[in-house]
Amino acid sequence: MRPEFLAKGESLLEHRPENGREKAVLVGVELPGDETWQSAYSMQELARLADTAGADAVHQFIQKRDRPDPATLLGRGKASEIAALCRNSGAGLVIFDRELTPAQARNLEEITGAKVIDRTQLILDIFARRARTREGRLQVELAQLSYLLPRLTGLGGQLSRLGGGIGTRGPGETKLEMDRRRVRRRIAALKKEIKEVRERRDLLRRNRKEVPFPLVAIVGYTNAGKSTLLKKLTGADVLVEDKLFATLDPVTRRVVLPDNETILLTDTVGFIQNLPHHLVAAFRATLEEVMEADLLLHVVDASHPYMEEQIGAVNEVLASLGAAGKPLVMVYNKADLLPDAKFFREKSSPPAVAVSALKGWGMEDLLAAIARALPGRRIKASFFIPYRKSGLLPVLHEKGRVLREEHGNGGITVEAEIDAVWARRVEAKLKGQE
Repeated sequence: MRPEFLAKGESLLEHRPENGREKAVLVGVELPGDETWQSAYSMQELARLADTAGADAVHQFIQKRDRPDPATLLGRGKASEIAALCRNSGAGLVIFDRELTPAQARNLEEITGAKVIDRTQLILDIFARRARTREGRLQVELAQLSYLLPRLTGLGGQLSRLGGGIGTRGPGETKLEMDRRRVRRRIAALKKEIKEVRERRDLLRRNRKEVPFPLVAIVGYTNAGKSTLLKKLTGADVLVEDKLFATLDPVTRRVVLPDNETILLTDTVGFIQNLPHHLVAAFRATLEEVMEADLLLHVVDASHPYMEEQIGAVNEVLASLGAAGKPLVMVYNKADLLPDAKFFREKSSPPAVAVSALKGWGMEDLLAAIARALPGRRIKASFFIPYRKSGLLPVLHEKGRVLREEHGNGGITVEAEIDAVWARRVEAKLKGQE
């Protein structure tokens, strides 16, 4: 694989047939300590990832081993069986559910005669095709190149004659080492660009803090319904599709809560089991929105048979980001697919709401739960507004919740729950107009 290829942002799944779908063999390896149901679920997820990437699984199996084979992960005998499967089915792609070392991938390609990739490469491929914004593309390319660098082998490696002294240098060094240097330079350039993105985000966050809108971040396992929920609550024009990682780039919209408080609601990239660390590192600039959020909405597919395991996977990523202790509301989505979702509403720590984002069920309950769960940004304040300054009264109604309003001689006495920043702004306008 050439570094120039990845720099163009093209797919890792090369040589697609005319219909755009590749035939693939999916391989899992179950080692001591792995539970059979976990391996089976991970393979189901791998099949969905392959489908999202544009590949049809023609065969899939799990091999149990006492330890991984250092040369091929699963042994040469099983690798030869995979080669026969590829020949008989016309599959040109083999996808492993575990991360392969460069040597294992190279050996397996030689034995099977097919392109061999692992789960990490498959997710990177999906991300490369789903990213739409410049920031998203930068982050995907960084993750791809970071993964590619130690795997730069092949003809250049065969020609390389590195060493010391006369006769050990030559043009054979050029191909592999130039590729490596080119990749390293590109990685350095990407990190610099992403650092600039992070600095711009920091500036936007500082500016946003001047406007008293709490930030609520939607997190959750991929395909839990986060984008559907954002679209239902805000009307945002976002892609909604029954595929893993259907959307990648974050979208932020305003939402008005029942108490008239305005919040900023932002969607984030979906999480998944064994999320490659390359992606967590590369997308840290985007995921910092989670760390900056005042409140997290953890959207869960309540109809999924492994719901608890998906919740655990999301919590692991949140912990790795340093966001584990943030205020949180559990949103049990797809409740319309359950015979009874009452028990979700009975959960109180953290607060929980059962909804159907697709059908619009429970949206009012969810907005009310958000209003209750937001950390105390509002204060209770009293204002005396002269009649000649009554134009400030709608501001209190719009930006806060008016508790008492009395009309008297010379003006209006108002008690309201309102964000401290807006309270200071109203007081400043009252004093400035005296």
